[in-house]
Amino acid sequence: MSKILIIVGTESGNAQMVGDTLMDEFTAQGHEAEVVSEGSLEDMDLGNQEVVLLCTSTHGLGELPDNIIPLHDELVETKPDLSHIKYGVIALGDQTYAETFCKAGKIMDALLSSLGANKVGERLEIDACTQPLPDEEAIDWSKEWLAQVG
Repeated sequence: MSKILIIVGTESGNAQMVGDTLMDEFTAQGHEAEVVSEGSLEDMDLGNQEVVLLCTSTHGLGELPDNIIPLHDELVETKPDLSHIKYGVIALGDQTYAETFCKAGKIMDALLSSLGANKVGERLEIDACTQPLPDEEAIDWSKEWLAQVG
């Protein structure tokens, strides 16, 4: 069984709901899971994590949610080697804003990849216009993702 750190970037609470739901789902399957929504690399103990799931909404004009900006900035500044991490991304957005749809998830996905983290599966992009219950879509996606994590 895996130990999974779920990092949540949220403004309105939808990404937090998805993260909390997945933590419950993973725990019920025998995994160890923890949700964090703020903190430094040290607080999150990223140096010792093996599996990370990033779940973030997009805010404003394609920006990161306020609570995840400090983590993003610290990663950009310190450029840690994350090659020991397997990760996945769930991005929440609104396709009404086509140019910035799920942009925060795309930004964090590219950043983790640039730091050597190993992406598992495809990024899940959830559209608020067509999926009023993002946690249900995330649960379906997470089953295949977990199988690929190993």
